[in-house]
Amino acid sequence: MTDTGTVFARTQDGLGLLAPIDGAGALEELTATVNAICGRIETGAEKTTLVLQLSGTPAGGREWPGDVSIQAVNRWERALRRLERLAVVNIAVARGTCGGAALDLLLTADLRIAATDLEIVLPVNDGHFWPGMSVHRLVQHLGMARARQIVLWGVTLALPKAIELGLVDQVGSDLDETVHTAMVLTGQISDQEMTVRRQLLLEAASVGHDEALGLHLAACDRELRRLRQVRSTDAVVPTAAAAP
Repeated sequence: MTDTGTVFARTQDGLGLLAPIDGAGALEELTATVNAICGRIETGAEKTTLVLQLSGTPAGGREWPGDVSIQAVNRWERALRRLERLAVVNIAVARGTCGGAALDLLLTADLRIAATDLEIVLPVNDGHFWPGMSVHRLVQHLGMARARQIVLWGVTLALPKAIELGLVDQVGSDLDETVHTAMVLTGQISDQEMTVRRQLLLEAASVGHDEALGLHLAACDRELRRLRQVRSTDAVVPTAAAAP
């Protein structure tokens, strides 16, 4: 257990690191929790998949983040940015009402798994939409047109709509089995390759063609060198028929 109160544990199948996060906590506490998770991943030598188990939004609860300083908000946003740049696959599992901190964390994940009772609520305080970076992430995920429909009108998204928009990737009545299947599939991608894929996706939403070209050429060059190395290795390995 860490001093933030977060319990890290291996998933039952041993393929991932499970990190429960109670989104009802105070912002400073949540920031410390996310940073502790990032620190564990960044310093750990083992290959793993991070599974964020999200909870804590009361039904109908739309107020977020409470009476906090702008410095605390900045630290929270930086922790989220650190989380979404980890060199491991990040799977978020959400159930029930998902808003506030849980929604922010859901939007940083590479793969989003929902229980059948999931409902997404956007943060609203006294009738005013909370202008955090969730707006930016919604535009990146959905594009301007669809994000505008959500942000301007502050709708509550039931599960079918969240699936249609692509905010939820998988739904399961048995979340443990769904998460296990997802970890097996994503575990076939190396951490380095996942980092490259994620970076290219994030940059594509905000960077112009000429600026993006350099990033894509660098990624292509790495892939070409990897392919040459594979072919070279295959060429020196004797086949079963040729082996003495």
